[in-house]
Amino acid sequence: MEESRLSILCMTLGMVETNCYLIWNKDSKEALLIDPADDAAQIEKVIRERDLSLKALLLTHGHFDHVLAASALRDAFQVPLCAAETEAETLRNPELNGDARWLRQGLSLKADRLFHDKEKLSFLGTEIEVLFTPGHTAGSCCYYFPAEKLLFSGDTLFEGSFGRVDLPGGNMASLKRSLDRLFELPADTLVLPGHMGQTSIGEERKSNPIFYY
Repeated sequence: MEESRLSILCMTLGMVETNCYLIWNKDSKEALLIDPADDAAQIEKVIRERDLSLKALLLTHGHFDHVLAASALRDAFQVPLCAAETEAETLRNPELNGDARWLRQGLSLKADRLFHDKEKLSFLGTEIEVLFTPGHTAGSCCYYFPAEKLLFSGDTLFEGSFGRVDLPGGNMASLKRSLDRLFELPADTLVLPGHMGQTSIGEERKSNPIFYY
């Protein structure tokens, strides 16, 4: 089996232990950062120590615990902040992104690039598909790397669990449809979620409690 050209580093950061993923091509040193959760200085240090060329910040959704380092890193590396087009209002509105409830810092972000559903991205010498997966928020999305069988699932799908739907923009019916969509991916797809440990699509098809709802 051919060794992957991609390296992945998970940094668990912030008050609710959010997973922030740094992915890079070992040859070109081009990198992406998914969900810049917190501690911009630490993330910047990790990127610069590895001499990586950061190309973009990708958000799975707009909740505060996934975006607190976004502005500082966008400025530090002069790269675009990207999200699903359906998540623009959550990013902008502190009542929707959780800031008004937990931080009260007036958190409001505007993405530089908004993706549409099934949009194909070309980064790191590979293809990435944007999958809209509403339910946890109105505009949650996942990033799927078909060639590598990798899924960055944000707070839509967890190891043996799924995203909460009791926050603004949450909807159980939408989340169930989103999970049905993810469960159509190959069984050996590695799932890298926004919290807790990694899992696989095959494992979650067998045991995820969403099937009881």
